[in-house]
Amino acid sequence: MAGGITDTGELYSPYVGLVYMFNLIVGTGALTMPKAFATAGWLVSLVLLMFLGFMSYMTTTFVVEAMAAANAQLRWKRMEKRKDDEDEDSSSGVSDSDVLLQDGYERAETRPILSVQRRGSANIFEITERVEMGQMASMFFNKVGVNLFYFCIIIYLYGDLAIYAAAVPVSLMQVTCSVTGNHSCSVGDGTKYNDTDKCWGPIRRIDAYRLYLAAFTLLLGPFTFFNVQKTKYLQIMTSLMRWIAFILMIILALIRISRGQAEGHPSMAQLSGIRNLFGVCVYSFMCQHSLPSLITPISKKKHVNKLVLLDYILILAFYSLLSFTAIYCFRNDTLMDMYTLNFTNCEIISVAFIRYFLGLFPVFTISTNFPIIAVTLRNNWKTLFHREGGTYPWVVDRIVFPAITLIPPVLVAFCTHDLESLVGITGAYAGNGIQYLIPAFLAYCSRKDTQLVFGSGTVNKHLSPFRHTFWIVFVLIWGFSCFVFVTANIVLSESKL
Repeated sequence: MAGGITDTGELYSPYVGLVYMFNLIVGTGALTMPKAFATAGWLVSLVLLMFLGFMSYMTTTFVVEAMAAANAQLRWKRMEKRKDDEDEDSSSGVSDSDVLLQDGYERAETRPILSVQRRGSANIFEITERVEMGQMASMFFNKVGVNLFYFCIIIYLYGDLAIYAAAVPVSLMQVTCSVTGNHSCSVGDGTKYNDTDKCWGPIRRIDAYRLYLAAFTLLLGPFTFFNVQKTKYLQIMTSLMRWIAFILMIILALIRISRGQAEGHPSMAQLSGIRNLFGVCVYSFMCQHSLPSLITPISKKKHVNKLVLLDYILILAFYSLLSFTAIYCFRNDTLMDMYTLNFTNCEIISVAFIRYFLGLFPVFTISTNFPIIAVTLRNNWKTLFHREGGTYPWVVDRIVFPAITLIPPVLVAFCTHDLESLVGITGAYAGNGIQYLIPAFLAYCSRKDTQLVFGSGTVNKHLSPFRHTFWIVFVLIWGFSCFVFVTANIVLSESKL
């Protein structure tokens, strides 16, 4: 749903696609993972991370399969339209295609279109058009399903924006309050600060946070009212900064461990931390909503599922390395919500430039993504309420939709800057729906539609390796169980307070 990685039609090799997917998945969620690992225990965290990585890979193959089915149906509809145009003068009555073009793809009186298979069965499922998840939902779901899809994606994007709106002011507050408070090397040393502690003279830390939030909103909020694009050079810059920061953190932690300066003694398991860990892991593997933008431009898609599997293995290894070096390098109580802030301590790194680079790293990378996510959310709101042939008044189009996009996440960030909880809740609820439930339903409905249109003997060339219905049922049961578990955990936690 987010902006495309490339313009439509700009192709790249499978390995470039692999890099793009890696960069998309490894983002803000990775910075909150070390603390989640520490609070849940290293063994529980590793097992859950591996399992959720496997589940995310499975649903990724479901989305790729649904993309191929959607391409096949769009291709078939165009072929049938050309055929109807050629036979326009003949009195053929109502054709099967007239029935199939009805909203919701009613198949009651539809027969397999064998002629389509004869014309080009080898290429009918080729993924050549970028069919976004919203369009696939409109093709394969009924009206209720489409509305639920947009509700889920909108809630997720709101959570995304709230996380971004909180992460930037938190980083700025932590770094600048330390500098002006004459303890510039104490941010990551385990010293706990209250929001009411002084920052600059009479200004409290919470006041500084809200001032930065206001400045962030005033500077980047106006982009919500216009159209923006992620440029190629912006991608290169943010990807380069991300990799420099992550590699620096891993190397610095390993150096500290090798010198015998490690302070971490993580436990094996702490069940109380599973809720947040689950949400963080789901959020950290999120890519399903952007797969159409990633997969469609790949020039050769024959082994796309194998490349995606390789990507997930590399990402799993990277997350494990980042988190394990963190929990053994730092004590549990010193790990911060934003892991980069642990490296602003002079004992970890004496070079001031590197300390400030890591401390302010989220500011640069998140700020470039905020307008993109905001415009994507605004457009989803427009699509949800759009009616065929209708247009919005200027005030609604240019003022109301941007306002309802920008105001709620800023209010959430104003009320809390607990990044671990924001990431955990966003991943556990909306992320659960996007990563598990929607792909499973897309796979089931697209398979059913494909059999009705093309016949039961037709095989989708991009069929998921998890082709048995058992896997779809398993994902759905898992997704709904996660909703129940997370909700029950929150209720029980609140009742103990």
